[in-house]
Amino acid sequence: MSDSTQNPPSPDEPSQYSSPPPPGGGYQPASPPPDQSTSQPTGTPAGVGQPADLLNRFLARLIDWVLLAIVNGILVSAIVVGAIMGADAGGFGYNAGTSFAASAVTAVLSAAIYLGYFAYMESSRGQTVGKMLLKLETRGPEGGRPTMEQALKRNAFMALGLLAIIPVLGWLLASLAQLVAVIMIAVTINNNTATRKGWHDEFAGGTSVVKVG
Repeated sequence: MSDSTQNPPSPDEPSQYSSPPPPGGGYQPASPPPDQSTSQPTGTPAGVGQPADLLNRFLARLIDWVLLAIVNGILVSAIVVGAIMGADAGGFGYNAGTSFAASAVTAVLSAAIYLGYFAYMESSRGQTVGKMLLKLETRGPEGGRPTMEQALKRNAFMALGLLAIIPVLGWLLASLAQLVAVIMIAVTINNNTATRKGWHDEFAGGTSVVKVG
């Protein structure tokens, strides 16, 4: 009588029902599932921030303008009075030529101070003093800090102050031109509800201002 019972496989023989051992031998535990609490949702990357509204941007710019007006007044007065008008009895009784030179130097220095401040602060830090206080940040088209060129473009309207060089009506023309530019910026920011980008942001290649706090 033949023995129909099959012998069990030896330990050295892999079973046809068992999975092959992992390379190198040993037991390898399965990878744990990803932690859903730390995974970021798809869509807006973390830390990007939300587009800043018109009011916060206006207040930040106002703070910067007040600070710059103080610094500009001190520096320009010292330079103009000391270097140009000092020879004319400390600024009293100067002639028309001296008056024009003083106005021209004042216009150039003021435009350089305002434009240089915003361009440097936004390209190096992404924030001016006003934006730091309001927790806003200027971003370049790619999401990082804007380049110096982009920062200069988005603040180029401040160079309209150079119109003050024009005799007689220069300061009036400069003030009106800058006022029109600011109004246009406010209107475009208010109308663009999706990104809150003004025309100066578009002119700079797509910069933006976001709320980061």
